Amino acid sequence: MLAQAGKLLIIFGFLIVVVGILLLFADRIPFLGKLPGDLSFKSGNVRIYIPIVTCIILSIILTIIVNLFGRWK
Repeated sequence: MLAQAGKLLIIFGFLIVVVGILLLFADRIPFLGKLPGDLSFKSGNVRIYIPIVTCIILSIILTIIVNLFGRWK
């Protein structure tokens, strides 16, 4: 049981590092957040941004990665 908990902690730690790196370099990815289908509304000092297509693409990529790790295990 402790071995499984250790493996889970290593996997979650790895995922946190990957997300941190993606957040650091997110400004340098030119198409991220500017895809057709991402909604942006501005009214005065209020700006609402809804990245629908970006979220769908990230979800598909993460699903593929999780499935590959699932088959590997």
